[in-house]
Amino acid sequence: MKIFLASQIKKWDSYTIENDMVSSLQLIERAAQSCVNWFFKNFENNYSFTIFCGCGNNGGDGFAIARLLYYKGFEVTVFTEEKQGFSEDALVNLQRCREISGIALRDFEHYGDFVFKENSIIIDALFGIGLNRNIEGKIANLINFLNNLSFPRISIDIPSGLMADKMIDDNAVVFKADETLTFQAWKKSMLHPETGIFCGNIHLIDIFLSDEFNSIEPSAEFVIGEKLSHEIYKIRNEFSHKGTYGKTTIVAGSFGKMGAAVLATKAALKSGSGLTFVLAPKCGYEILQIACPEAMFINGGKNEVVNFDFEKNSVIGVGPGLGGSSETEYAFMEFLKNYDKPLVIDADALNTIADNSIFLKRIPENSIITPHPKEFERLFGKTDNSFERLNLAQQKAQELQIFIVLKDHHTQIITPTNKVYYNVTGNSGMAKGGSGDALLGIITALLAQDYSPENAAIFGVWLHGKAGDFAAEKFSKEAMMPSDLIDEIGTVFKYLN
Repeated sequence: MKIFLASQIKKWDSYTIENDMVSSLQLIERAAQSCVNWFFKNFENNYSFTIFCGCGNNGGDGFAIARLLYYKGFEVTVFTEEKQGFSEDALVNLQRCREISGIALRDFEHYGDFVFKENSIIIDALFGIGLNRNIEGKIANLINFLNNLSFPRISIDIPSGLMADKMIDDNAVVFKADETLTFQAWKKSMLHPETGIFCGNIHLIDIFLSDEFNSIEPSAEFVIGEKLSHEIYKIRNEFSHKGTYGKTTIVAGSFGKMGAAVLATKAALKSGSGLTFVLAPKCGYEILQIACPEAMFINGGKNEVVNFDFEKNSVIGVGPGLGGSSETEYAFMEFLKNYDKPLVIDADALNTIADNSIFLKRIPENSIITPHPKEFERLFGKTDNSFERLNLAQQKAQELQIFIVLKDHHTQIITPTNKVYYNVTGNSGMAKGGSGDALLGIITALLAQDYSPENAAIFGVWLHGKAGDFAAEKFSKEAMMPSDLIDEIGTVFKYLN
């Protein structure tokens, strides 16, 4: 799914109006009806809706929603500022509300005197994606007031105060929604931690904007959806054997950190690797042979990996639990000097490169690195926010010709051609040590099965998050463990099939 700028979304609306024989008023009606269908599905008729409408088309959506909710039998109160200049479509929908005596219309000035019922739901239709400045004055006061109420808060299209594709100021006033009903496509600001936190649960509402525009309008940013994952996924050929699905070598572990090697290896096995090897220190031999009997052990040293005598023609994933001994760092640096095939690099291997930044340019082209924000900072430098971090990642991915999997709540995959893929599977239950080790194993195994580096990164991140979602559903976010996530990889493949 493409991510469009606010300016492109406006073009999308206009293109739909011009080419699909629909008026702008009909488009608002379509959007409002889709929202009301969602409300009707999720709330009983005994709820009371209080809708705050601005003067633009987002307010027009709010007025239309008010009317349609009233027709569904809900109690509706609308707050607006009737003295302000409304857009043409907003004014039409305001007038339609005025004609219904059962809808109470109130001025913003009186929100402090209003007595909200216990079963109230607050709807924010103040500002849409066209906002390009901080909200100030009495509207800012109104939003602060609403944010302090204990009722469910729902935003239409985007929480008022957010901009669709930009970072906000630290002191910006933003409506804090519990749910956001966004039209047609994700907005970039919904996918970054500093801004997405205001959106709550995000629900895509299809308002049937032009498919033709969507196909021809360029974008370099995407959300990984199930459709893309299905397209990337390779169904296994019945007439195949273990050699068909490649060789994976996991280079991991040190004394006291063998769990990382186990998790990465198990994840590789569960992700379809034909032959799986684990290059680890001898101190972990028994642990690995018992925990992962399907994998073959390669002795990398006594208590840490000090040689990279890996299986030939295998795809290598390196980093989990390696530790930071000088001998391991030296061995890894020597390995990088002579290796030219794509690698998957994470954790301690990334920290070793960060400590020896001259080796950044020795990372083989088309390799995949999987840093979390702190690891990224150690590698490439500090940034002020996640928007700037993404921009820097794009520069570095292009400069080094590598793929960067920038781990976050919505992990971003950045390609050497500056495409960005946001992942929306996964949950906070995965915020535990070991989840990243599993991701390395998954991506390495996919690369070994001849997925392209781009597809291995995209599909691997989606698969990892989806398995985490199944694990959270089964065990809860609090109780789920990375090993539970690995066990659910099979559930995801069953789901895909």
